[in-house]
Amino acid sequence: MLMPQRSLLKVIVLGDSGVGKTSLMNQYVYNKFSQQYKATIGADFVTKELQIEDKLVTLQIWDTAGQERFHSLGVSFYRGADCCILVYDVNIYKTFETLQTWHRDFLRQVSEKVAKDWCASRGNIPYFETSAKEGYNVDAAFFCAARAALASEHHDQDIYFQNIPTAVSETEEQGGRCSC
Repeated sequence: MLMPQRSLLKVIVLGDSGVGKTSLMNQYVYNKFSQQYKATIGADFVTKELQIEDKLVTLQIWDTAGQERFHSLGVSFYRGADCCILVYDVNIYKTFETLQTWHRDFLRQVSEKVAKDWCASRGNIPYFETSAKEGYNVDAAFFCAARAALASEHHDQDIYFQNIPTAVSETEEQGGRCSC
């Protein structure tokens, strides 16, 4: 008997404070609703498993604080997210207007997936997230670049420099547009 494929999806619930993000999440996961309002501090998450066709999917649902003072925490909570659910209160138009900001902030923070997809679509270019401040992944990135350079050393012409002209025109010498 074949075991179903398993997948883990990270879902972020975003929106202004008080729009019902926690209530929505609790209703979905626990089938419960409470009239008592308790603001989320930072973020919290719950999991729920569901079957989608032949896959067993575990949703890791992150409930984020909507208060302005917690927006800077978004970077850590958004990292690795597969999608977001944008929530607003139908009775408060301002909460709808701010959805564009929440969406934009989310997309900005999950650019790793966009960058990885871009690299993959261009012949699986190696992708590294690095931090010069923390020293994270710096050695690995440069080691990978050096290894790739050594591998291409045996070719007549490096593929990354094929379109760069050998001579510089007079316009370029005088500060004109660069041809590379």
